[in-house]
Amino acid sequence: MGEPKHALLSKDGDITIGGLFSIRSIEVLPSFDFIQKPQLLSCSSVNLRDFRMAQIMIFAIEEINRSEQLLPNVSIGYKIYDSCGSRMSSMSATMALMNGQEFAAGDTCNRQSPIHAIIGETESSATVILSRTTGPFTIPVISHSATCECLSNRKDYPSFFRTIASDYHQSRALAYIVKYFGWSWVGAVNSDNDYGNNGMAIFLKTAQEEGICVEYSVKFYRTEPEKLQRVVDTMKRSTTKVVIAFLSRVEMVNLLEQLSIQNITRLQVIGVEAWTTAKSLITPNSFHVLGGSLGFAMRKINIEGFSDYVIKAFWDSVFPCSQGEGNSSQVKLNCTRYQDILVLKNYSEDVPEQRYASNVYKAVYAVAHSLHSLFKCKEPEGCKEGLTIQPQQVVEALKKVNFTVKFGDHVWFDNTGATVAQYEVVNWQQNSDGSIQFKPVGYYDASLPPDQRFVVNTENIIWAGGQLEKPRSVCSESCPPGTRKAAQKGRPVCCYDCIPCAEGEISNETDSNNCKQCPGEYWSNAEKNKCVLKAVEFLSFTEVMSIMLVFFSLFGVGLTVLVTILFYSKKDTPIVKANNSELSFLLLFSLILCFLCSLTFIGRPTEWSCMLRHTAFGITFVLCISCVLGKTIVVIMAFKATFPGSNFMKWFGPAQQRLSVLAFTLIQVIICVIWLTISPPFPRKNLEYYKEKIILECSLGSTTGFSAVLGYIGLLAVLCFILAFLARKLPDNFNEAKFITFSMLIFCAVWITFIPSYVSSPGKFTVAVEIFAILASSFGLLFCIFAPKCYMILFKPEQNTKQHMMGKIPQS
Repeated sequence: MGEPKHALLSKDGDITIGGLFSIRSIEVLPSFDFIQKPQLLSCSSVNLRDFRMAQIMIFAIEEINRSEQLLPNVSIGYKIYDSCGSRMSSMSATMALMNGQEFAAGDTCNRQSPIHAIIGETESSATVILSRTTGPFTIPVISHSATCECLSNRKDYPSFFRTIASDYHQSRALAYIVKYFGWSWVGAVNSDNDYGNNGMAIFLKTAQEEGICVEYSVKFYRTEPEKLQRVVDTMKRSTTKVVIAFLSRVEMVNLLEQLSIQNITRLQVIGVEAWTTAKSLITPNSFHVLGGSLGFAMRKINIEGFSDYVIKAFWDSVFPCSQGEGNSSQVKLNCTRYQDILVLKNYSEDVPEQRYASNVYKAVYAVAHSLHSLFKCKEPEGCKEGLTIQPQQVVEALKKVNFTVKFGDHVWFDNTGATVAQYEVVNWQQNSDGSIQFKPVGYYDASLPPDQRFVVNTENIIWAGGQLEKPRSVCSESCPPGTRKAAQKGRPVCCYDCIPCAEGEISNETDSNNCKQCPGEYWSNAEKNKCVLKAVEFLSFTEVMSIMLVFFSLFGVGLTVLVTILFYSKKDTPIVKANNSELSFLLLFSLILCFLCSLTFIGRPTEWSCMLRHTAFGITFVLCISCVLGKTIVVIMAFKATFPGSNFMKWFGPAQQRLSVLAFTLIQVIICVIWLTISPPFPRKNLEYYKEKIILECSLGSTTGFSAVLGYIGLLAVLCFILAFLARKLPDNFNEAKFITFSMLIFCAVWITFIPSYVSSPGKFTVAVEIFAILASSFGLLFCIFAPKCYMILFKPEQNTKQHMMGKIPQS
């Protein structure tokens, strides 16, 4: 059965509490040559932090034993074993705790555990082994630093408790701190054990929820140098500047050594409580790698009286020997087991940095309070004697403990057996004397409301490489407003290209996933970050094109007025009196109206201007064509009147001519009135033709009405053209029918070409084409009909006679 493993530190009592700590860190395996009986595993190299944990456990127990309020008349003993940071030693110590020191083959097991609770282990993987081993016997295990979320499973670990929070909170807090500093591109490395794998899994899940991309996630274990080398190579090749190190202290030591050898610096390392404040990581070269690191740490709490106890009382009361006592061989034999620990007798500099000491202290007091309730202790009667306490009773009592320790912390266990998550955020900084300090720069407290849990004072942080400016770590720079993110194929979502928004679309946020379409009357500005009102387009008086059209319109009016004045001054001459001077003056008046009606098409369309421009155009042009038609008929009638016995002129005298013009014009007026009554033209915003601007135009209202107006003008023009064409060869020297024919030819040509130009011209050019057609046809009528007469009046006055007009002057 082998030699029993002896407790490193022990004391008898009415109740015994076990302790498992990695007091030494290097394990030496015995020889397995099968020649002699294997010896016990031996350990060396004191782990100062866990040695302090053992001291605080004993300190708390002795404090309780002296107390008159807690467990009066009941003494607590302890058995503390060294697990050497090894799973084999941990398992051996666990079996020794459960079985006791003496166990012979012939003894009968009384099913009574020699201990009532176990404080430990330090690491999560070792605690998993411990809890699985003690679980079937319902022996309560209370860990001070095992944070693996896997231990929260009450089905697998029903008797496990811890005075530290689960890594569920720390892992999520890691993601929050990365999100808080705006880092979206990080690397991740973790210990390949229960602690690292579970913690990293929670971090990766939370990081994904928070939109953080992980460039790489690698892991290694302390006994795998090949994997460690691959991890370092990955970190060296990566582009991220931020690394999440979810490592146990031992793995961090190994990683730090390799990073120092390969001179990999300026990485912003974000760490966990397992190594962030570990003094063992402080070496001459470590600050070059870990300087500026941020991480979570347990709160540093000063336990009153512990510092003095470490220096004197502990060594006097606990150890069976000291280096200066006794000369007997027995004393020397006992002291051999502690020779590497005795070196620390006068060392107390690390006591203020012990961040887990309070957790061990609270674990011991949790067991004491549960026993206090089981023993039904009351003041001043004390505790009931003769009661046998089973470990499973302690488990149930631990679920109900609720007390406050002397330094103010409130202790209770939630339904997973853990306490509330409370961390300090610490920053690795270097003092002026070169020493390294872990400076608190914030905190995380899960007991507070969500918006108050995480606080960081950024101004107090020294970043990686001694920089005062926060490093940037993104796969792609933020897309500014006016652009959208487009994922890069085969890469994480944090890697993207910034694509400018299309015309008419905007994004007014940084890192927008999509561009938004502007509403109907809005368009994107040049920066594509704001919707602005579209430019409204219409033919305004201020444009160069409008000024030119107005000029030609007024020029036409002026020219027509001059012709009217000339004709009026020569009204008694034959050339003016020919073909009825009244129609000529009425035609000149209608031409003035035609030139002026083009002005109604310029300017911002309104309800009245839209109705005016189309009706004025239709009526004035019918009036004009009616006058030309009347003159054509007069020419034909005048020719027919030269035949003997003809009385045609009496049927189409001046009264009939005026009546015909009135009748033809009245028909157009009726058409316009019906059009305005049924569906008049109105101003309309055309959003379809141009996407980037609004065309303010006059909608026709009723297309039929507009077609009727144009059709009637066209009908009169064609009729006039036909009659003038038939009368073009009448034998007068000055046959006006020729000029009317030519003017009608120009008129019809202009308006026939106007139709396709009107349909195809966009926006304000549609109006300009219509104005051009009005002016061109008006100038055509003015020049073709009146220019020859004006020429004769001004330059050939000798031909302005009745004889010449009738062709009776003989040719010389």
